[in-house]
Amino acid sequence: MSQSSAAPVAPAIQLPTVPLLQLGTWVVFFGLLAMLAIFFVSADQGAISIPAGNAVHEWVHDARHLLGYPCH
Repeated sequence: MSQSSAAPVAPAIQLPTVPLLQLGTWVVFFGLLAMLAIFFVSADQGAISIPAGNAVHEWVHDARHLLGYPCH
């Protein structure tokens, strides 16, 4: 008796492609969102903050310390 030792052939796997235009749009969107978040976290004592006063500084106080911004 002879047994076949040929391994089964696996189906070819196709990788999905992402259009660069769509990827670029998301990169720009999240980049701007990140810059806006860093602006609010790094606003020094409300001097360049969009809302007047130091309310934003107080809301993100711990994030400022985590990122190494001096605030005291």
